[in-house]
Amino acid sequence: MHTINHTATTILPAPAHIVWQHLFTELNGTSTWWHPHNTFRPGPTPPDHLGGATHVTVHTNGVNKPGPKIHFTATTTHITPGTHYAASHTGHFHGHTTIHLTPHDDTHTHLAYTFTATPHGWPHLLPISKIHANHAAATNTALTNLHRQLTSH
Repeated sequence: MHTINHTATTILPAPAHIVWQHLFTELNGTSTWWHPHNTFRPGPTPPDHLGGATHVTVHTNGVNKPGPKIHFTATTTHITPGTHYAASHTGHFHGHTTIHLTPHDDTHTHLAYTFTATPHGWPHLLPISKIHANHAAATNTALTNLHRQLTSH
């Protein structure tokens, strides 16, 4: 099986604690800046707690549009509030995600995001280059949306 390895970094126009708050609002399913591609639903223990979970649905053609959906659960394996989140994945993707936040200056935060996963089930039949390209595009859209959301507050 082939593995997706994707890293994205950006400077966001808000202090780390504000970016952290927006990140976990999204992972708890109460925000939508990761649209139009992903939706999130928290498990019984929220994702900002060790062992917490987020059920992720990847809408391959966009949210509220017909088409196949990829499902996986991200379980929190490490959390340092305000700076570091790590999760392992099970479901259609097996692997892990890490997010690191570091202050860039007093009003900006550097976000580093890494996603490493192997497709399982029907998604493993798709060309890995297509999955990687779609993941990269969706992540870039999400980070652009987050940037826009942070500048509108």
